[in-house]
Amino acid sequence: MYKILLIAFVILIGLNSCKKYQTGQVVGAQNRKPFFEPIPYGMKFIKQGSLNIGPSDQEVDDGSTLSKTVSVPSFWIDDTEITNNEYRQFVYWVRDSIARQLLSETMPEFMLTEGRKGNILENPHLNWMEPIAWKSPDFQTALEEMYISETERFISRKELDTRKLRFEYYWIDYKQAAKRANSYNYETQSYSGSVVDAAGNTNPVQNRSAFVMRESTPVYPDTLVWIRDFTFSYNEPLTEKYFSHVAYDEYPVVGVTWAQAKAFCCWRTKQLNFYQDMIKMPTVMDYRLPTEVEWEYAARGGHTSTLYPWGNYYSRDQEGNFVANFKPMRGNYVSDSKSSVTTTKVANFTVNSYGLYDMAGNVAEWTSSAYDESGYEMISDFSPDFQYNARPDDQPALKRKVIRGGSWKDVAYYIQVSTRSYEYQDTAKSYIGFRCVRSTFKPDYWE
Repeated sequence: MYKILLIAFVILIGLNSCKKYQTGQVVGAQNRKPFFEPIPYGMKFIKQGSLNIGPSDQEVDDGSTLSKTVSVPSFWIDDTEITNNEYRQFVYWVRDSIARQLLSETMPEFMLTEGRKGNILENPHLNWMEPIAWKSPDFQTALEEMYISETERFISRKELDTRKLRFEYYWIDYKQAAKRANSYNYETQSYSGSVVDAAGNTNPVQNRSAFVMRESTPVYPDTLVWIRDFTFSYNEPLTEKYFSHVAYDEYPVVGVTWAQAKAFCCWRTKQLNFYQDMIKMPTVMDYRLPTEVEWEYAARGGHTSTLYPWGNYYSRDQEGNFVANFKPMRGNYVSDSKSSVTTTKVANFTVNSYGLYDMAGNVAEWTSSAYDESGYEMISDFSPDFQYNARPDDQPALKRKVIRGGSWKDVAYYIQVSTRSYEYQDTAKSYIGFRCVRSTFKPDYWE
């Protein structure tokens, strides 16, 4: 009897649903699943709000940066900088995807076997420790081009050529698309004018595909930055071990360019959205680098008129210990027991009021914003940002990207929340890392 009543109830609901359409009223598309945005792993929610960017009344103002009130939409942000181990997952994914491509070209029978597992392209990880498969001469021959050539090897040691690990991805240049929207001829169904691609080439706009940019980015960090940045220092141990050794897994990744950080964000988006598709759920907003204003808003932790992310005007706590990894005195990089000579593990110091670690010190962080001395004068007061897609042949001044937060080698001025600095997008440094953000669908997520 209960089952009969239940079936009748379901049928009644279905009939009522159909009747809504039959009435001719606008009731919206039916059978739309409700969307729930799960908390992203390792991220904190930053609620929408406003802030005064730039120096406060208590800070030294050299006249190059003015104060401005802006509003920022809600977003998610990583609670720590991206670590070596997290970035290594990206590198391994690229390595294995290239290996699979080579195997598919020379050993289709192997790929057919793997294909039955459903993981050829979207989950390309390979078991490089498999004793039988990887000792096969056929496997070794197929993957030979991934290794350093014999003429370049050190003491005949066979190693992967990390220079060949490149990640290819695509993104849509909405800014150029918006500029060309008014040039679309509906009669001929074509655009007028030209568009500049990611490589700096000027191409006529044939159709919407002209706004899809292709990028191929090397992914392996530049481990020589430890020597290049400090000529008269002995940093060979860090060059050899900092990224590859398990002891540094929880340290922030360095030696990555702005372009590499952007490629990581794209890969991270691809991984999550593939999973969302697999479980039949809507995709999420893209991971990306924070804008300069988003970074400052998160770093302030809801406080106003304070110098540092921890909400006061001092770089020490009540016990006299320094509360960030920076250079507090002349050459005394180890003045605090939590600090090391260079970087330290992420989350080694106290969080700010938003639950974010190392928003000051440890490593400076890339943002998506282009650097201009008068940037604050140009940006909007709503969701402000200033971006410029610099081409390879552009002047160096056009390749400047804002970095924020200061690093282990910087004095206290650079770890203040309002301090702006920059680096060139095609350079890597031993004191610059990054963290990701993601826009949210719900500005009042926690209410």
